[in-house]
Amino acid sequence: MDHFQIRNGILHAEDVALPVIAEEVGTPVYVYSRATLVRHARVFRDALSGLKNPHIAFAVKANPNLAVLRVLAKEGYGADVVSGGELIRALAAGMKPEDIVFSGVGKTHAELQQGLEEGIGQFNIESEEEGYELASIARRFGKTAACALRVNPDVDARTHEKISTGKRENKFGVPLDRAAEIYASLSQEDGLDMRGIAVHIGSQLGDLEPLETAFGKLGELIAQLRETGCKVSHVDLGGGLGVPYKTGEELPAPAEYGAMIERVTKDWDVQLMFEPGRVIAGNAGVLLTRVIRVKRGIERPFVVVDAAMNDLARPAMYGAWHDFEAVQPTGEKSVSHIVGPICETGDTFAMDRECDTLVAGDLAVFRTAGAYGATMASSYNSRGFVAEVLVDGDQYAVVADRIPAGAIMDAERVPAWLDD
Repeated sequence: MDHFQIRNGILHAEDVALPVIAEEVGTPVYVYSRATLVRHARVFRDALSGLKNPHIAFAVKANPNLAVLRVLAKEGYGADVVSGGELIRALAAGMKPEDIVFSGVGKTHAELQQGLEEGIGQFNIESEEEGYELASIARRFGKTAACALRVNPDVDARTHEKISTGKRENKFGVPLDRAAEIYASLSQEDGLDMRGIAVHIGSQLGDLEPLETAFGKLGELIAQLRETGCKVSHVDLGGGLGVPYKTGEELPAPAEYGAMIERVTKDWDVQLMFEPGRVIAGNAGVLLTRVIRVKRGIERPFVVVDAAMNDLARPAMYGAWHDFEAVQPTGEKSVSHIVGPICETGDTFAMDRECDTLVAGDLAVFRTAGAYGATMASSYNSRGFVAEVLVDGDQYAVVADRIPAGAIMDAERVPAWLDD
């Protein structure tokens, strides 16, 4: 459920009519619903109520907006970060250092040091080499880093190939057949507190079976590690639970996910950790756009909107579907191509899509845009960065300013010797 509903013929975000935001902030603009974020955060937490003291860290990469992170911090969420920049954002939003998990396959020396200095709760080590480097830094500063070793279980998540992370050929984690050896070796390093293992097999999963398979392999590894005298007190089960992008699409609910976790892990005797992202933020946001014009096509009309692939990259990058709806639907439907203004054929949101009939000047939304939307934006074609708005009941605020192309250009310099 989300809080974007038609009232009196007009799409609202909670109690705010979207045309009001379009008029005052302009388009395109991301609009987030606080009530939806809160509801999803609580539904996910409730789904894990059968577990003992689960640790939930929002995957900041899904939506790093400070206001969004503050909402989740107030709900008791920590942060899963994959860069020094995300770490800075999580702390600025009020997330406690001890509730922050630093993941990611390419943490730099500076980022490892940054995490130590900030006193984060856990590093998810992606390689043997990273573990030794972190141990060296920790010893130099007289600190001990709490760590989990990320394992690649060689399980196909059955999701898009670009967001599948748990197959043997993917860059993430250490091979399962070497995990025990590497864990034991790193456990001997001064400066490291090897306390657990981590896994994440992919994003937008529509089936729990691959997750259960991966978790089963982790259970066997935990037993193997303990038999050799290694401590295992924490297990990070990652994220990846999918959300419905198409109206009527059925995916596993958080409650089903939680029940599966409880059943599979009942004998592990560990604190379980989770990294939800899309499942919290996805349906909590829309991208509000205005129709520039409707262009006659050979077979279908082209509905040209002012949002583009630089604002919402998922359709161009993954062939992803986002429901496209009029803000003030008339009830009339037609089949059209939905495209943006960028000089790329890839700037296409949908082909042969049956949707509300629109004309120049009409407002429309791309649904389920609260995750992997604004965070993946670029300034391609010298377009500015889109604004972001958070709605709370009958009030709203701009939580990320629109950055015009000129402001981006202000960061560039022409060297004096080019004027010769």
